[in-house]
Amino acid sequence: MRSAIAVALPSLLPPAKELSGTMQIIVLMTLLTLLPAIVMSITPFLRISIVLHFLRQALGTQSAPSNQVLVGLSLFLTMVLIQPVALEIYHDAWQPLEAGTASGAEAWDKGTKPLKAYLGRFVREKDVRLFLDITHSPQPRTAADIELTVLAPAYILSEMRAGFQIGAVLFLPFLLIDIIVASVTLSIGMVQLPPAMVSAPFKILLFVLVDGWNLTIGSLMKGFYA
Repeated sequence: MRSAIAVALPSLLPPAKELSGTMQIIVLMTLLTLLPAIVMSITPFLRISIVLHFLRQALGTQSAPSNQVLVGLSLFLTMVLIQPVALEIYHDAWQPLEAGTASGAEAWDKGTKPLKAYLGRFVREKDVRLFLDITHSPQPRTAADIELTVLAPAYILSEMRAGFQIGAVLFLPFLLIDIIVASVTLSIGMVQLPPAMVSAPFKILLFVLVDGWNLTIGSLMKGFYA
């Protein structure tokens, strides 16, 4: 992702010789504050983090795993998935720019092509059409002609939809256990003990027996490679 940011900088800044060294550092540090938002929004991190938080809520384990663990797992899985795209951007755009064989605009064009191709694999046509209407942009002739200002928010909407769909599917078996346990506890008059507390061990046991982490992470990763 660092290389992707570096490619984007020349198109956002005037030529380097027009800015003093101090000013370049200030602008660079300011733009780097956007890095967390970029990582969380236009990478697989978005879908993975949503699914993992849904899973924890379905298990009813409150804060286990902790937010730090879920974010860290999402980040490392994202690095695995986005590495080929980042390397392609680095070789096609950043290296020529660093060597002086390509201008900032040329590096930007070359660097955004792999990114747009990657985002385009997961974006829905309906979401693209929505942002084309919002921005009053002309209809693109091909998918490669879609601007990042349209493609990025459309990708975010598509990934949020996919994450919520997967989260809903994960919820169903655990919800069934909650319903069964609640029915049993009410039928025997056990009203002092919350049903959620009784069902929690059964849900965790079921998740462990089916090797839930392997199945969940494996399905998520395969979904991005499909």
